[in-house]
Amino acid sequence: MDTTFEQPARARLITAENRELHVPATLRYSSSDPLAMCVDFPPEVCLDGQGATWTFARALLEEGLRGPAGGGDVHIWPCGGGITVVEFHSPYGLALLQFDTPTLRRFLLRTYAVVGEGREDLAEAVEQGLSALFGSV
Repeated sequence: MDTTFEQPARARLITAENRELHVPATLRYSSSDPLAMCVDFPPEVCLDGQGATWTFARALLEEGLRGPAGGGDVHIWPCGGGITVVEFHSPYGLALLQFDTPTLRRFLLRTYAVVGEGREDLAEAVEQGLSALFGSV
């Protein structure tokens, strides 16, 4: 059975002029893709007006909460006592966002309550086993 949940999060976008703009975001996790997590941004804060979703490894979030982590499109690092920076790179530029660390930690703990660390493959096996056992009941 797929378990999906979302958690609202307030982010602060750091502009090129070093200003902070508050941006609503949604952290999302689904047991159907247990190694990944998503950050969704609504259309009104995106340049193209379409909304944006960034998907990356939840292990990257865990690592980035402890120290600098990432490569390629997503980089995460702690910044001071209660702030975590998430940097997204795209062909159109980059976005530097600050999140409250407790919000990210709470989300990460919720994901591990759904699919424990190291049990990602087991979740799919259990799903397939239950489907075989119960069919379309």
